[in-house]
Amino acid sequence: MKTPAEHRAPAFQAGKTLKKIMADHFLELDAAAKSRERKIAWCSSVGPVELLRGMGFLVYFPENHAAMLGATRMATELIPTANALGFSPEICSYLTSDIGSYLRQKTPLSKAYGINALPKPDVLVFNTNQCRDVQDWFAWYAREFQVPLLGIFSHRDLGKIKDYHLQDIAKQIQDLVPDLERIAGRPFDLERFQEAVRLSKTTSALWRACLETAAERPSPWSFFDHSIHMGPAVVARGTQVAVEYYEQLLAELRERVRTRTAAVPDEQHRLYWDGMPIWGKLRALSELFASLKTCVTASTYCNSWIYEQLDPEVPFKSMARAYTELFIVRNEQFKEQYIREHVRAYHCDGILFHDSKTCPNNSNARYGLPQRLQSVSGIATLAINGDLNDLRCYSEEQTKTQIEAFIEQLEE
Repeated sequence: MKTPAEHRAPAFQAGKTLKKIMADHFLELDAAAKSRERKIAWCSSVGPVELLRGMGFLVYFPENHAAMLGATRMATELIPTANALGFSPEICSYLTSDIGSYLRQKTPLSKAYGINALPKPDVLVFNTNQCRDVQDWFAWYAREFQVPLLGIFSHRDLGKIKDYHLQDIAKQIQDLVPDLERIAGRPFDLERFQEAVRLSKTTSALWRACLETAAERPSPWSFFDHSIHMGPAVVARGTQVAVEYYEQLLAELRERVRTRTAAVPDEQHRLYWDGMPIWGKLRALSELFASLKTCVTASTYCNSWIYEQLDPEVPFKSMARAYTELFIVRNEQFKEQYIREHVRAYHCDGILFHDSKTCPNNSNARYGLPQRLQSVSGIATLAINGDLNDLRCYSEEQTKTQIEAFIEQLEE
């Protein structure tokens, strides 16, 4: 029997660059927080980061920190601290683990970068296109740090995007400018804003191209790789650093396609993953699927950082479109068609739905979608229970048994 290491493809050379980008990101924020020479904005991951960069802010993403808490398995022990404040165990475990981390003064940044405290914000900016939790999460920190809280309130359950949707969101983004000017202590610079939009658009195109290499047989990488390498698409969006990173990664992926270097040696089955990663079990799940000769080639989650609708010539309206056409805010009919198209494009034999206990907005197995997809397209589906961060909601043995039985079903 092969060892777990023998089931894995060689490490990506771009991984060294990725580590440096993430280190530089946090160390720059830490230095700025100590010197107070630059203003710091906290931003939700699908928030108006291009505007913040255009206004000269350094940008910190609490969701990225929360994912680190999940990946390092620190989250579960920290969540009860936030529960004691009145935050329900049923709400977003990103929120509860992150606030618990702050209150307990325990962060994975300490071990990774020697940073013992989060960078104090000058302003917090959210977009509810993901969920209402980001609003409550950021509001808690705004009260804690006594700093301004700004937000964009998105439309939900959308089918066709109407012009009035875009006009509303564009106006909300524009309305942030006067407050951000006051906080930044500098006037709005249209050209700098347009440049950030241009760089985000380029990053998105490159990230899409990287993801699309997984349509090849065998796939050069998997969802578990995507979840790690999407880091710069979040924390460095709107910068040249992200553009250069994905140029490097794309070249390496294309070389792997050329040499037929497979993410899963002897790939036999291909799956689509819908829902959040189970951060504390990425490696274990990657090794499990590899042992079953199965590659998870595509996901809803990792495609969520593609914003090619951005246009520096019409920055406000194009930002409104990019952040309103997201999968997460669309209706069930759109989601069904979207998943069907991606399953075909990535040659998937089945779909795995992760029903995340504390993330209903990113869980799509609760209203009959798997059954409709199976009925319409004949594709096999499996729903597993778990959580993005709270491993108390996840049974490793039960999940392993379900996945093994599912792969046997595909083989039959």
